[in-house]
Amino acid sequence: MRRCIALAKSGRSDGEYPFAAVVGRYGEFVCEASNMVRRTGDVTRHAEMVALSAAQQRLRTRSLDDCTLYSTIEPCAMCAYAIRESRIGRVIFGLQSPLMGGHSRWNILSDTTLSSVMPEVFAPPPFVLAGCMCQEVRKLFRSQHPLAWRVIEGRRIFVEQADGTEPAAANPEPAPRWKRQFANWARSQIFDRLWRA
Repeated sequence: MRRCIALAKSGRSDGEYPFAAVVGRYGEFVCEASNMVRRTGDVTRHAEMVALSAAQQRLRTRSLDDCTLYSTIEPCAMCAYAIRESRIGRVIFGLQSPLMGGHSRWNILSDTTLSSVMPEVFAPPPFVLAGCMCQEVRKLFRSQHPLAWRVIEGRRIFVEQADGTEPAAANPEPAPRWKRQFANWARSQIFDRLWRA
């Protein structure tokens, strides 16, 4: 998470807001990304989306079930769907987004219905930890964009904790990788047979 915050600080020169994401695997660094929306003029280039794409390319796999995504801000609904489809095992973020968040507002990251109805596409919910180093992320936003931060704070767009409680984890730790892989394989076999029938 420290690397994520440091990366977000460097985005100031590009005119981007300090959104950053880092993907790790077994405690090792895989890739990192900062927001690229303003630089590219593409609204889909959120830091999380860019990081997921880079991780899949670097690891040469579609499934990132043994990876952890770190983000300065709670992933939005668009990023949350991409996270679920990429099968990320863990999501850790700083500030929550009760207005746009894919966890606190829309509950996409913890929704079990996605994986139970469409297991070929969506993995079971990842382990989610909100509020990691949220004070540092808040200071970063406030120092880099003081006027924008007043509006953000006044409208409660990003908050330390949406419900006023201490940071907490949602969803249990994922099952060991071999169990997840076997479950995914079994579901795909059943789906294929039903599809052909």
